[in-house]
Amino acid sequence: MPLSKYVRSTGLAGAAAPLLSACEGPQSALDPAGSAAALIARLWWPTLFVAALVTLLVLTLLAVAVLRARRKQAALPLNARQSRNLMIAGGILLPLAATIPFALSSFSIGRVIEAPVPDDAMTVEVIGKQWWWEVHYLDETGERIATTANEIHVPVGEPVRFLLKSDNVIHSFWVPNLKGKTDMMPGRTNVTAMTADEPGVYRGQCAEYCGTQHALMAFLLVAEAPEAFDAWLEGQRRSAMEPETGAQAQGRDVFLDAGCAGCHTIRGTPADGDLGPDLTHLAGRRTLAGATVPNRIGHLGGWITDPQHVKPGSRMPPSDLTPEELKTLLDYLESLE
Repeated sequence: MPLSKYVRSTGLAGAAAPLLSACEGPQSALDPAGSAAALIARLWWPTLFVAALVTLLVLTLLAVAVLRARRKQAALPLNARQSRNLMIAGGILLPLAATIPFALSSFSIGRVIEAPVPDDAMTVEVIGKQWWWEVHYLDETGERIATTANEIHVPVGEPVRFLLKSDNVIHSFWVPNLKGKTDMMPGRTNVTAMTADEPGVYRGQCAEYCGTQHALMAFLLVAEAPEAFDAWLEGQRRSAMEPETGAQAQGRDVFLDAGCAGCHTIRGTPADGDLGPDLTHLAGRRTLAGATVPNRIGHLGGWITDPQHVKPGSRMPPSDLTPEELKTLLDYLESLE
């Protein structure tokens, strides 16, 4: 149980509970939803406690020294034996006593959380872009069977293997509630795995500075029941729905004629650009622009007309659509469940 939840459930320190509220939430390593994150959190709390004690000891010694100086008390020189003992105790024994247990614990936890993944585990390929995430689901042969962006779905209780890549600069894949970060290096594939033990929506974040919009390079990881995940994945494998209204059909024409298709793919249409996210099932996602804003029609309209206002420095260019063109385009994009 996270410490903040324990404090609230027991009522041990009501005043401390508000201070610990930041330890919870969809992006917190101290609110674990998986066994790997739980081990990391279990190591973090005693590390904090010991670090606090060491800091308190150092500050106390500094305070004593300052008080003695203000009182102009003469320094008490140490003899050779006292100097040697102080150096051994404070410079060798104390640092070793404080760091060796944590080094051994860290090594032990590392071996557990990086244990080999079962061969039949589901594999997800994640490619770090500037500044968003391209996500591919792979079958047993390594072929891509579904593509999405900035939102990853996984089944609860099942290990998932992630193949992490980058085609530009160094990024880092991090879902604090489930596991520590893994870097994504251009030209190589790093592998990590994680298991969500509890259903929920968790926020992931690039943990390596990668440029102007590094802070807004986020994604959502949705952990859901296996049946719900299977239904979601089956939907992601399909091509885009055909327009059902005249406005949606006009919106599709706007998308194809206004240059959007040069950067984005919508499967089942001539749009096959690969510079931006695949939009085949855009309406089914919870957020836009790397989890920067909610996926609502107002935010979508603002993102299309003035993306630099939403996410300065993004590679998405502004559009000069007429109000009628924008309305039909939004009608079409909102239909892409």
